[in-house]
Amino acid sequence: MRVTWVQPEDLVGHELRQAREEGKDVDGVEERWFAAGGAPAPGRGASQEPVVPELRSLALELLDELDSLPRPLAAAEPEGFDEILAAADPASRQEASDLPGRIAGAWLGRAAGCVLGKPVENIPRAGIRAIAEATGNWPVRGWFTAEGLPEEVSERWPWNRASRPTSLAENIAGIPEDDDLNFTMLGVALLERCGTGLDALDVAKIWLDYMPPGRIFTAERVAVRNLLEAYLPPETATRRNPFREWIGARLRVDAYGWAAAGDPVVAARMAWEDARVSHTANGVYAAMFMAAAHAASVAGSSPAACADAGLSVVPAQSRLADALRTARGLAGLGWEEAVDELYARYDGYHWVHAINNTALVAAALYAYDDDFSGAISAVVQGGWDTDTNGAAVGSIAGAAVGVDGIEERWSAPLGGRFTSSLPGFDGITLDELVRRTLAVAGATATA
Repeated sequence: MRVTWVQPEDLVGHELRQAREEGKDVDGVEERWFAAGGAPAPGRGASQEPVVPELRSLALELLDELDSLPRPLAAAEPEGFDEILAAADPASRQEASDLPGRIAGAWLGRAAGCVLGKPVENIPRAGIRAIAEATGNWPVRGWFTAEGLPEEVSERWPWNRASRPTSLAENIAGIPEDDDLNFTMLGVALLERCGTGLDALDVAKIWLDYMPPGRIFTAERVAVRNLLEAYLPPETATRRNPFREWIGARLRVDAYGWAAAGDPVVAARMAWEDARVSHTANGVYAAMFMAAAHAASVAGSSPAACADAGLSVVPAQSRLADALRTARGLAGLGWEEAVDELYARYDGYHWVHAINNTALVAAALYAYDDDFSGAISAVVQGGWDTDTNGAAVGSIAGAAVGVDGIEERWSAPLGGRFTSSLPGFDGITLDELVRRTLAVAGATATA
């Protein structure tokens, strides 16, 4: 069996790419790896052929050597929470309003955006357009469908195999399982257990208690491997983990924003504690951005203002802050032109990297400030990590319009019921999740 995301020989290529993005000089290590017979990182999944023990041992040695290299961008991209805030310009706290309606809208919007993006996850932007055009759904404005899709299009751009049976217009019957939703539920459970004073060890403990390793990916799977080898945060994020600036931490933080309703700094602190279990630098900042934006969303801020609140907690000289400012500057362009510009600048990152995907999310929030359907459709149409981006934008836009502002064409097929592999959450209803979220947010109102 070849296990994705943890085999040392597969990690070296990913680490070489990540280290270069951080400004490290890795040419010598790369030469040694290829001279010994090492391969680049797999394009997807795990490499299919086992390697000799000597090459696996070299992979572990080189991963540790790369880990030990200093970060040239450390001054502009600090790790400590106080240092991060000192390099940012945090927005002020706002009073929250209409929490039941906004949190319900956020949960429903998150689910709708996630399901919309699931069948085209890992399909390039050109493929998404080909599928949508062939079925009369371009620009994207509703669920994807296989009905009427020409065979030549489906063969060239095959659906995401895991998601196709549960997330096309003709087969949606409830909210299918997804890590973007599992981790949001887990955030509620963690807040129930620890309150808003949670720390990284609390996060690590609940992962071990709740998360099946086969249902988590990239940096999270590496972090769990490190935990099981007796390493603790923040070393779980830095040891042999080339995915430390990918998107995983960003998808975990909605509940922290909702619980810190209106307070971007409190939300960002919880996100920082959570993210540093598996991520560093821009991977952490993306989580902080998202949590602060969620906090603003349930305080009545518009989606564009939520993006500004998120940017306010990101170090101003970081690569992510630069990408977010770029996204904000594209707001006056047509959507496809804006996405073209983001691809021209950031398509060199992996399709699940935090920087390119978070810039795309921010661009959608700025461009579709008062349009839930337009926002989730546009961000999924933009490609990269479609389900995670759809979920993020759906959560913010859903909070902005409230649960009653989300059209029935999105809500009805989902049926208000979630599938999950988390203990105690499979079959949970939207109403129950809203009730529990309100409780951890300190609200006395009921959904």
